[in-house]
Amino acid sequence: MKPKTLGTDRLTLRPWRDDDAAALYLLARDPEVGPRAGWPAHVDEADSLRVIREVLSMPETYALVLRDGIEPDAPVGAISLMFGSASTLAKDAREAELGYWIGRPFWGRGLVPEAARELIRHGFEELALQTIWCGYYEGNEQSRRVQEKLGFVPDHVIDCEPRPLLGDTARTHVSALTRERWERLSWSS
Repeated sequence: MKPKTLGTDRLTLRPWRDDDAAALYLLARDPEVGPRAGWPAHVDEADSLRVIREVLSMPETYALVLRDGIEPDAPVGAISLMFGSASTLAKDAREAELGYWIGRPFWGRGLVPEAARELIRHGFEELALQTIWCGYYEGNEQSRRVQEKLGFVPDHVIDCEPRPLLGDTARTHVSALTRERWERLSWSS
């Protein structure tokens, strides 16, 4: 079965491939990108290839690709719905956790909210989810604003959430978007 591809006006959300390692490394080596999402900057292309194979190959994990990008089909970020043991927030099979990041050259263009709207639609309409959770580490104002734009509602704060890949803990703000709330949002229809 061919993996699913999703799309928006400006983006294609497609599965990650091994040949994305070079493009991933160029974005993920930036020390301003990974730690905001809970992972260390990549050290080389081999590190990026390992991440593609071990993390970004999970179901409902997509590369964000600009439809009119300078580099055709090159990822500019990632977005996913995480389930089960891959999620620290989803409590059962009717819930998922939304995760995302985008390379610094693409910050401030509204690409993450655009991609997230499509993935949230997919989650509620095609995967029959009832709740989508999302969190951000204290100080990550860009991620907080993305969640607000998407209609997520603050739910709780975790004071010392472990970040195993960074070897530390962080104060984490957790928000939720229910199917019922999503159906009332102007962008959901």
